[in-house]
Amino acid sequence: MFVCLGNICRSPAGEGVFKHYVAERGLQGEFEADSAGTSAYHVGEPPDRRMRQAASRRGLDLTGQSRQFSERDFQRFDLIVAMDRSNLRSIQAMDRKGRYQHKIKLFSDFVGDGFPVDVPDPYYGGRDGFDAVLDLLEEGMDGLLEHLAGSAGE
Repeated sequence: MFVCLGNICRSPAGEGVFKHYVAERGLQGEFEADSAGTSAYHVGEPPDRRMRQAASRRGLDLTGQSRQFSERDFQRFDLIVAMDRSNLRSIQAMDRKGRYQHKIKLFSDFVGDGFPVDVPDPYYGGRDGFDAVLDLLEEGMDGLLEHLAGSAGE
């Protein structure tokens, strides 16, 4: 589960890049992926047009509708990946009894040194911001998949 604020830029891009990497490795049946936002600002909307265009230029297809993260997602998903520290705190706060804290990670937890702690929100910026988000997501996806492969053996 990929989570950002509005679920129209970063988290659907994370979901799309993840699904692409999974398909490239022939692992489609191994994982379920989704995305959500910590806010309800854009519920029901498709991913941002600019993010869809940036993804399309890379052969990625971003589909779906924005939805808000819910407490059910803690049970449904083995890993909840926040795009930034603000959304990480929001997700952690929803887990009032602390049962799911071990499932909640920052995307930057899966990359090496030199990676920004927060995946920046491109919503109010120019075209380059959407490409930069995709670059960051692509750079970290192998580490995320390695983490999942290691977790599967536990």
